[in-house]
Amino acid sequence: MGGEPGLLWDNPGGAARRLWETGMKKRAAVLTPVVHWVVAAAALSVACGPSAPVAPPAATVSPAMAAWQQRAAGVTIVRDDWGIPHISARTDADAIFGMMYAQAEDDFTRVETNFINALGRLAEAEGEAEIYRDLRMKLFIDPEDLKAQYQRAPAWLRANMDAWAAGLNFYLATHPDVTPRVITSFEPWMALSFSEGSIGGDIERVAIDGLKRFYGGEPVTAAGGAAAGGADALVEPAGSNGFAIAPANSASRRALLYINPHTSFFFRHEAQVTSDEGLNAYGASTWGQFFVYQGFNARLGWMHTSSGVDNIDEYRLTTTEKPDGIYYRFGRDERKLRVKTITVPYKQAAGMAARDFTVYYSHHGPVVRDADGSWIAVQMMNEPLKALTQSFARTKATDMKSFRAVLDLHTNSSNNTVYADADGNIAYFHSNFVP
Repeated sequence: MGGEPGLLWDNPGGAARRLWETGMKKRAAVLTPVVHWVVAAAALSVACGPSAPVAPPAATVSPAMAAWQQRAAGVTIVRDDWGIPHISARTDADAIFGMMYAQAEDDFTRVETNFINALGRLAEAEGEAEIYRDLRMKLFIDPEDLKAQYQRAPAWLRANMDAWAAGLNFYLATHPDVTPRVITSFEPWMALSFSEGSIGGDIERVAIDGLKRFYGGEPVTAAGGAAAGGADALVEPAGSNGFAIAPANSASRRALLYINPHTSFFFRHEAQVTSDEGLNAYGASTWGQFFVYQGFNARLGWMHTSSGVDNIDEYRLTTTEKPDGIYYRFGRDERKLRVKTITVPYKQAAGMAARDFTVYYSHHGPVVRDADGSWIAVQMMNEPLKALTQSFARTKATDMKSFRAVLDLHTNSSNNTVYADADGNIAYFHSNFVP
């Protein structure tokens, strides 16, 4: 399993499952030396890890720290011989708390960077050159809207988001030597901004040059040529492929699933996360997310490949300027464009500055460029609450029927899915969202 790249799962419901379990127990048993961390009162037990977090003196413990310590007391993180964390807890939320702590421990910078990007705050870290990348995100991601969606979320999902933020904040509180670039405190609603489904990589199809010209009056840059270094230059892998093999075609007469993500070596974090509420997933999570993106549980496995399905629509608007605003034609009617001011802070040598943009929205979505004198609005799937629900619920599916029910949320807009289960079923699901 751990030492065999790509091949993650061979029917966890049968002999291979027993083999995998035996292997895990054996590897856990031979860990040397075994070190138990104690954060406050037996807070977070960990075998074989980096240096332990140090709790502040009891007299200075804040209510938040006391709550984190109490939660950490019920979470165990065991690292195997490859350093992969195996997190266990009583509830899903507590397991997520430990999962995020372990991710931050392994690479906090990647965790934070993913949410800096998702929230449109890259210019705060890297300066003026990233203003329009941030504007693109802010056209679709509105913190006030995400906060409202967090409040509408079912109790179990809010609990998971609360635990997500708590695990990251606990890590920062116990590692004062770690200095975030931008996000000094994580809030639960932020988890909705990066759900591996809604918006996701689809937003890359909105050209930054178009935004520069339309909202900034800046000239469009020339298209880039071949990568520097020519044909032999290192190019990051893209795409992904997976294979699901039916029992009739396997030597073991059991379903097989081969997961081959074409990503760079450190693109995702590998972990197992379990709880007494039925969570037991092993696989890869994108840094900062609290669900296994592709992997397996005790009954089934899943992986994703990039989809080329046409799931984004552009609308050419016929606009008319009137004294009270700008209107566009829709059928036989005219509708007024919604106007909004978006502020993009950015870093300068002398400190922080900000730039305001007046942006426009049709009922389809934001205006992102012009073409031949017409304004172009774009619409893409933007359902963060449903997407986060789908991404986590997928990990707890137990058979084809329950997995299909999760797919019916239709919010994994940029991916196909390859599937296999312990009952011998295999499947390929082409895309998950079509307008």
